[in-house]
Amino acid sequence: MTLAPTLSPLLLPAAGNDGFDWSFHGPKLVEALGQTLYMVSATLLVGGGLGLVLGLALYTTRRGGLLAHRGVFAVLNLVVNVFRPIPFLILLMVIAPLTVALLGTRLGSTAMVVSMSFAATFGVSRIVEQNLVAIDPGIIEAARATGASRWRIVTTLLVPEALGPLILGYTFVFVAVVDMSALASIIDGGGLGAFALDYGYKRWNFAVVWVTVAVIVVLVQLAQTLGNRLSRHVLRR
Repeated sequence: MTLAPTLSPLLLPAAGNDGFDWSFHGPKLVEALGQTLYMVSATLLVGGGLGLVLGLALYTTRRGGLLAHRGVFAVLNLVVNVFRPIPFLILLMVIAPLTVALLGTRLGSTAMVVSMSFAATFGVSRIVEQNLVAIDPGIIEAARATGASRWRIVTTLLVPEALGPLILGYTFVFVAVVDMSALASIIDGGGLGAFALDYGYKRWNFAVVWVTVAVIVVLVQLAQTLGNRLSRHVLRR
């Protein structure tokens, strides 16, 4: 007897799921958007802050820096070079034991913030370092000649001088973090990625997928516009 081949239910169009039903999909889209904004905001706060500190450490300990130290710079540079190239999806698996140790679970939006913040820290650190390197060394030497302390130079000269480019850099990071939040949905991270996957792709309802894409595009455009305006305002000062 010959058996007819069977297909997974996930590969078949689901009856009654054609199109975007605002009464059904709308509330779930809003919930998913809230989860994405939570993950992105928390990641930028934690990873962005740690990345700023690490970037300042890389810049100040490099040769000729305010706190030049070959050994410290070599260690920091090595750590960044090791973790930064790891694809985020693999990094999620690598960081899972740490996430469980901290939160007791590796699933959910808050758990994803741990891995996303870890990844963002190393990406932000390079952006910070590169923007600080572009500062005219003469400005720093002039500040040192007036007797300004190293800490004062960092807080009142280095960061304010590079603030405009840093805002643009963090805007770029925002887009990258949104992308990471979508990947996080693969292992039950929630957010817009999970919404598009569960209610769109898996049910063969591409109207849901395209609505999700539109929401992400609008979100990114708003962030980019805000970042551009803030950067221009700072550079004009």
